[in-house]
Amino acid sequence: MNPPIASLARPEPQMAAASERVRHFYKAYGLVIGSEVALPELEPTAPATPDLEIAVGRVDFPGRSSGDASSFRFEPSRQYLSWQAVGTFMISSANRIDVDPAPGIEDPLLAFPLLGPVMALALHQRGLLVLHASAIAVDGKSVIFMGDKGAGKSTTAGAMIGAGHRLLTDDVVALDLSDPDRPMILPGFPQLKLAADAASAIRLEQADVRPQVHPQIGKAQHRLRDGFAAEALPVSRIYVLERGVRAAIFPLIGAAALPAIIKFSYVTRFGRQALPGGFAALHLRQCAQIAGRIGVSRLEVPAGLARIDEAVAAIEADLASGTR
Repeated sequence: MNPPIASLARPEPQMAAASERVRHFYKAYGLVIGSEVALPELEPTAPATPDLEIAVGRVDFPGRSSGDASSFRFEPSRQYLSWQAVGTFMISSANRIDVDPAPGIEDPLLAFPLLGPVMALALHQRGLLVLHASAIAVDGKSVIFMGDKGAGKSTTAGAMIGAGHRLLTDDVVALDLSDPDRPMILPGFPQLKLAADAASAIRLEQADVRPQVHPQIGKAQHRLRDGFAAEALPVSRIYVLERGVRAAIFPLIGAAALPAIIKFSYVTRFGRQALPGGFAALHLRQCAQIAGRIGVSRLEVPAGLARIDEAVAAIEADLASGTR
């Protein structure tokens, strides 16, 4: 995230009391989500028994130091994430997230971690493999973009959308591995976060730019009116983005794919503490399954936004080749 949530300054109090909250219903990642936090980023759905409940109320965080800008605690059945500038979140039983907002925090800023690391860990608790990545649907196939911060994951995804392809998910990629021969990407929600220069170069005409949630958050949220893939798709390609002099794709050879999947899985951002009990072994098996079944390629993207279309053409050609 850019900048880190812990570095955000706290805004003036404006939030409505929890007792005044309305329950909303959304769909994302194959789930019905009932939420007391308004999340207009997500697709609305009819009221139903939720698969995941998001409730607002007090969260008692055992062992938390009040002076820490951020604190995390991971247990087999509960996970706690707290940012002094935003609030505290508790994930429990894989089907509930409790939210305790910091004083003065409105729903748009609560959504910033809620739909990022908190949602990623909630999906991880449900047994999914979650990558810190973006994913695009291309004519019934799919591509995943992984990479270090600033590598251009969302920018490349935006360029693909501009070329007529569809967004599956941005930032949080949830993979359903229940069928070992057919790993599936679960659709997230129709929003892409882009820096100003990338947004200016790509010019997504089918998107509305949402109001900035905090002056220190550089990327703007682009909500797609069109160009979203609402159905799960099998994984076709996984790319690690790197800067290069020309657009080129090189498959990682031998065992090199597994470390890449592990590195860019969301849970590893929190270290070994986030994999208590049997989660570590399960996570390794899942990463190995994807590495062995799909593989990973290095995608070199030319420096400069003016040449992003070259990367799009390389991806399209790689998919059309049908080889791997």
